[in-house]
Amino acid sequence: MIPIALDPRFARVAVAGNGLLALRRLRALRAAGAAEALLFADAPAPELLEEAGLYRLPEMPNDADLRALHVIWVVDVEQNVAEDIAERARALNLLVNVEDQPQFCDFHSVAEVRRGDLLLTVSTNGAAPGLAGSIRRNLEVCFPDVWADRVREIAAMRAGWRSENLGMPEAARRINALVDERSWLSCPRPACPRPA
Repeated sequence: MIPIALDPRFARVAVAGNGLLALRRLRALRAAGAAEALLFADAPAPELLEEAGLYRLPEMPNDADLRALHVIWVVDVEQNVAEDIAERARALNLLVNVEDQPQFCDFHSVAEVRRGDLLLTVSTNGAAPGLAGSIRRNLEVCFPDVWADRVREIAAMRAGWRSENLGMPEAARRINALVDERSWLSCPRPACPRPA
């Protein structure tokens, strides 16, 4: 797998689905900055309908809809519907993910920890999503909400350094020194059982 961080300002994304898993995916996309993520839903759960707002289309995507997208997640639909969407999407060179159907996935969604502009991700290439979730929960402890402020602080410092024409190697050295001085990467570790 090739990891990337996709900027939703430049990619049109959508979810095709009707249930609570589709709601979770749509909320995750919105949290990632895809405020205009579309929802294709022909029988949406009430919560999903409310979340989608004006960005809901009342049917599953047709080829014209798919041509207008870059990425689509398919979840909470019948197997034959998911297969049809995936096959048409691939034929149109659209990246597609059908939840829990790796044979129809061009990519796997990652377990994530989001702290403002800090995004930590975990992937097992779709092989063990439960393990990725366990690792994500550990990262949530190691990287609490305060990290959003820390990233903003470093970003402000970098902006000042850029105006002074400070090179990247020196900026990196200063950031490393600050992180060490403040012990930002000292993580409380849960007790691990010792091997027998």
